[in-house]
Amino acid sequence: MKRLGKGLLALLAALALYLAIAAGWAAASFDDLLARWPRGAAPAALSPRQTDILLRIEDPTFHTHHGLSLAEGQGVATISSALAREFFLEGPRLDGVQGSLQGFYRRVFDCCKRIDFGRDTMALVLDARLPKERQLAMYVQSVYMGRHDGQQVRGLAQAAQAYFGKPLAQLSNAETAGLVAMIKAPNAYHPVREPVAYAARLVRIQAVLDGRCRPTGWFDTDYSHCAAAK
Repeated sequence: MKRLGKGLLALLAALALYLAIAAGWAAASFDDLLARWPRGAAPAALSPRQTDILLRIEDPTFHTHHGLSLAEGQGVATISSALAREFFLEGPRLDGVQGSLQGFYRRVFDCCKRIDFGRDTMALVLDARLPKERQLAMYVQSVYMGRHDGQQVRGLAQAAQAYFGKPLAQLSNAETAGLVAMIKAPNAYHPVREPVAYAARLVRIQAVLDGRCRPTGWFDTDYSHCAAAK
């Protein structure tokens, strides 16, 4: 038992050291990464109704949490932590020691997505340094939305054109809900290649948005029981 206890303490100490280094690296790299973040054209803004649809499904406590959340239906990622992955790991490449650590954290996340607390630590750093409005704008600009016509689709504005043939601002509530329904697994819920799965997912999402169904806990992001909601 003593040996087991010492092993557990050593594991916890190693985890604490790993998280401390991840937090320090994220804080030290933040300004450099933000300066390198691709701006391009002004990002398309969501209307208040579109914002409500997005947040109710993807991050219901977005405006009150500090990067992480245990809200019902939240799952393992908030908008802040999803953006942290794009910002710190998948975005601009760094050089030198910072770049080496970036590559290391990227490999850890690729290996252990659901249990990588490093990404979650980076989400806390990002939320402390970046206003919520900027986080939301960057997420809307960069979120992965599957592949269409052989091209990767990034951001809700590009997805609106790819899947509905119109600007984001012109989407109806139902079409906006359709894009949000894709975010969990955009190729599995692809409206062109997987229309049956997409339609079934959208029915469940709409039931949540209409208040006819609620997630059953933190990990319930499938809403499978909502398919029959009246």
